[in-house]
Amino acid sequence: MIDRTHALPVKRQAELVGISRGTVYYQPEPISEADLRLMRRIDELHLELPFAGSRMLRDLLAQEGYRVGRRHVATLMRQMGLEALYRRRNTSRRHPGHAVFPYLLRGLAIERPNQVWAADITYVPIGRGFLYLAAIMDWASRAVLAWRLSNTMDVSFCVSALEEALARFGKPEIFNTDQGSQFTSSAFTGTLVAAGIRISMDGRGRWMDNVFIERLWRSLKYEDIYLKGYADGREAKAGIAAWIAFYNLKRPHQALANRPPLAVWREGVAGEIGQAVDMTLLVPRSLDNAHALPTYPQPQQQARVA
Repeated sequence: MIDRTHALPVKRQAELVGISRGTVYYQPEPISEADLRLMRRIDELHLELPFAGSRMLRDLLAQEGYRVGRRHVATLMRQMGLEALYRRRNTSRRHPGHAVFPYLLRGLAIERPNQVWAADITYVPIGRGFLYLAAIMDWASRAVLAWRLSNTMDVSFCVSALEEALARFGKPEIFNTDQGSQFTSSAFTGTLVAAGIRISMDGRGRWMDNVFIERLWRSLKYEDIYLKGYADGREAKAGIAAWIAFYNLKRPHQALANRPPLAVWREGVAGEIGQAVDMTLLVPRSLDNAHALPTYPQPQQQARVA
């Protein structure tokens, strides 16, 4: 957007695009080691107690010897994209200019794969910072159909995961999300509309609708991310890819009669789509820029993640 080599002064270029000159020169500073440790613990507590807000988390952290105020806890939660889950008017921050679609799942029995898909985003601690992970899940089978890592909350990594899922697994009848700004964006909803998919968005008191993908995040973090402590984006992508392949293909799921999710998905859609699913393609195709991911996100828009 700003060309420092252009004959037009940077100040004038900034004026033309409607940003301050200071924004052009701003360079984000790495998160401090103390805050990274605190954020890691906040994330663990959020998985255990998703209803806990900044005040409760402050008190829980104080019991463990952390000296931190409620406002600092709230600031870190916003930076991580975390928000306490409880009944409220909106379950996540949405962009005021984005359209919100009605909730379509009330009273609906979800009984077969490709009936309903869902998407969510979570925080991933890594090395000297953190990344964001988006995943597309089939509700009936619990299979992870596509996922992407990003160092920002920009909508592009969510759209990329959605496009891969549609290309490889057909399409659902309904796609359900919360009202996060990524999922209400025209780029994301436009992709769904173009594919002829009905869009459903969680409304008041519907935070439990994402319980399946919340359980996925919990399993991923406690069985892989927290155990291995990835140093950078490249390690995280390779490790998460391996765990998701294990989850989809081998990990027994009690709710699925101890069968792995992708086996249930394949049985449910046998003969319904005109292409076979290549089981070797569980790793996302866009891994070529893994080395370019910094270990902390740029200060862009935030939205609730699990």
